Amino acid sequence: METPIAFGTDGWRADLETFTTDRVRIVAQAVATYLADHGLTGAPIAIGYDARESSRGFADAVADVLLANGIDVRRMPRDLPTPLLAWQIAERRCSGGIMITASHNPPEYNGVKFITAAGAPALPTVTDALEARLAEPRQLPAAGADDRLADPRTAYLDHVRDLVDVAGIDGLSVCYDAMHGSGRGVTDRLLKACGAAVMTYRCTRDPTFGGGAPEPTAARLGTLARAVARHDADLGIANDGDADRIVVATPDRGILDANLLYAALYDYLLEDDAGPAVRTVSTSHLIDRIAAAHDEDVIETAVGFKWVAAAMREHDALIGGEESGGYGIRGHVREKDGVLMAALICAMTAAEPIDARIDRLLDEYGRIVQDKISIECRDGEKEAVLEALDGAVPESIAGSDVADVATVDGCKITLADGCWVLVRPSGTEPVLRVYAEAPDRDRVEEVLAAGRSIVEPIV
Repeated sequence: METPIAFGTDGWRADLETFTTDRVRIVAQAVATYLADHGLTGAPIAIGYDARESSRGFADAVADVLLANGIDVRRMPRDLPTPLLAWQIAERRCSGGIMITASHNPPEYNGVKFITAAGAPALPTVTDALEARLAEPRQLPAAGADDRLADPRTAYLDHVRDLVDVAGIDGLSVCYDAMHGSGRGVTDRLLKACGAAVMTYRCTRDPTFGGGAPEPTAARLGTLARAVARHDADLGIANDGDADRIVVATPDRGILDANLLYAALYDYLLEDDAGPAVRTVSTSHLIDRIAAAHDEDVIETAVGFKWVAAAMREHDALIGGEESGGYGIRGHVREKDGVLMAALICAMTAAEPIDARIDRLLDEYGRIVQDKISIECRDGEKEAVLEALDGAVPESIAGSDVADVATVDGCKITLADGCWVLVRPSGTEPVLRVYAEAPDRDRVEEVLAAGRSIVEPIV
């Protein structure tokens, strides 16, 4: 039986045996029907794609279906970052956009993501409506304009330089790793335009991403970390395959924990601005401590930047982020943006060396260590396990009283000593993820073990 088309945390993704041209056309027809049903066919749809071998062909298939439904399209001139497409959608007042990308997944995968007219990820109210309209494409005569966009990079980079105070970046030394993805010729071009001395790595297009996934993990960024040390650079920066996420390497720490990067960014923005922060349930409470010191609020959301984006709009947040390295800021489209953040991180580093800033924050607000484990659980059993867990939380865990239990996304248990443990279902694998945060390695392992001992008897 063929795997159904289903929109998950960030669109529909599948391996290329499942993600076929015929099925992509079905999704495109669902978008066309949705737009017609909601009176949104008066403005064009922007279409973008990443650096995978199959992506441009899928993007052209989407365009063919939309044109056949009488909807104008605007195609990107080359593979470009997802956030650049999002910005173009808002800037050109499109009805929305379709991005062909599997982001950080291996080259044998691809995916499709619908972006709203605001340049933000679609919420389930939209993706559920798309799923309900999945159907074979209508055989209608093509109509409307098929305009390939002029290269939008210059206008986008000008926007970023207007939004971020880049004056101090001049002379900064940066190692940049595009992982053969769509950040090449965009992030490095931006930093050079700001005056940084940029050394580039994996900045050629390779649809196989060098034989692995374009995922910026410590295991895949060893060359970047070593380059920062070898060249005595101020920092290193890497983007994932579609450049909506960012990872940083520092001189002292190597590949930096994304939670610490988020804390540093929020601290930097609060020097000249004010506003709450939005974070997912799995993101560090170090953000909460920084916010409290500035009389600001923190809004906690489910995992997925679509939820972060929605909360940023509702609360006029200064910044939003997640522990996987996706961040967005006020004044920009509500999409995580690894290119914009590269400029902001460089500006932050120019103001104060990044390791020194983090040392100061940890001294002031306390140290944090995060880790996670996986527990096998069949997809059909996950909901029942979480329901059972809600009634199985003890009064104390790992020697500390339970202070709070939240069910925003899974079950999150906060302890009186400030540690926390989170149990939530994986959206891509038959497992439950158990996350924990504590002040040191020994304590986080103790809390994780306690979390496992609560969950495993229920599974």
